[in-house]
Amino acid sequence: MLEHIGTGTQIIVPLANGEPTAVLEVIDAAAAAGEIDGVQVHQMHAVHDRPYLAGAYGDRLRHVSLFLSHVTRPHFNAGTLDLVPAHFSEAYSILRDRTDDPLVVAAASPPDRHGYFSLGVSADYTSSFIGRGRFFLEATEAMPRTFGRNQLHVSQVVGWCRSDRPLVMVPPREPNDLDRIIAGHVVERIPNGATLQTGIGAIPNAIMAALTDHRDLGIHTELLSDGVVDLVEAGVVNGVAKGLNRTKTVGTFALGTERLHRFLHENTAVELWPVRYVNDPSIIGRERDFVSVNATLSVDFLGQCASETIDGTYYSSSGGQNDFARGAMNSPGGQGFVVLHSTAHGRSRIVPRLAPGDAVTTPKNTVDKVVTEYGVAQLRGRTIRERARALISVAHPDHREDLTAAARSMNYL
Repeated sequence: MLEHIGTGTQIIVPLANGEPTAVLEVIDAAAAAGEIDGVQVHQMHAVHDRPYLAGAYGDRLRHVSLFLSHVTRPHFNAGTLDLVPAHFSEAYSILRDRTDDPLVVAAASPPDRHGYFSLGVSADYTSSFIGRGRFFLEATEAMPRTFGRNQLHVSQVVGWCRSDRPLVMVPPREPNDLDRIIAGHVVERIPNGATLQTGIGAIPNAIMAALTDHRDLGIHTELLSDGVVDLVEAGVVNGVAKGLNRTKTVGTFALGTERLHRFLHENTAVELWPVRYVNDPSIIGRERDFVSVNATLSVDFLGQCASETIDGTYYSSSGGQNDFARGAMNSPGGQGFVVLHSTAHGRSRIVPRLAPGDAVTTPKNTVDKVVTEYGVAQLRGRTIRERARALISVAHPDHREDLTAAARSMNYL
């Protein structure tokens, strides 16, 4: 496939299990041998470490990330790769503008009897390049064949190969007691017939597990995880109340276990669509009773949520949090929940001001409800004084006195 890579080629790779591991090994080896130069790889959330991420080949092969993972985070901190802050919904338009004649290299299911590949668990930003960019695919039997806007015909690729690589498994995180309490505050506010977006992690898993008594829920989410399988198989999720893609469970990528992959394989009730559709706030806002649930790391008295930095140091990136928060705000009856434990390592996560250098992921004007184990702080439409009082009321009791004093010194109380 190296004949398709020249000096300065811009390569686009799907996130997570959409990454074609064998193809990237060839590209990495070509950089090591000095056979390519000036090549950039654009990708969100890489799950496989490689020498080029650590800057092994300088500018011969350099990584440009749109979201840091546990793999890329230390390399970014070491300065050997770059990060483009971006809303997930805008990833395609950003990549389109940053690249000229891009080469998309992606994992896929083998072609079916009609000659069509499926991009499997990752439609994300790459599916929007179908018909708009060159594709080289790595087909593997482990990749589930999924439906939606993520298929391309063998005539639409410049080449393809086979590999027997397994997919990375991400088992569901087991919720603890605090996670279940927070989940309870959210679940009791979700009406039957709502359309949901949740992320990955212990609190979202606890929310999914607590929804078993609900009826006619729909899913319109960037991430499909194992929790969705439970709700579909229990008959809780059927999508009949959705306004868009009625009866379909919709996502833009999937990450979980083999059980999730088996559920997705040739399941016509599930569709993976491009992220520029799934995460588009104007699309989300067309669904009645849309419920968005996202985690954050810190919230200040104004309601600003820092979800991608810790004490001013980059940890991840914006992802789709702001996309869904804005979409839920526009949805008739919509609700946007931001969830977090009240403390971390003995420190309050409700703070008077964000730490210097912290990035605001979801701005104060968009945040709706902030949820800790101590309750729900309603922020939308509230004054700064009301916000400060509400947030202090859901902070850990050990910190409320200091937070109250700080709010008074700032003339918020």
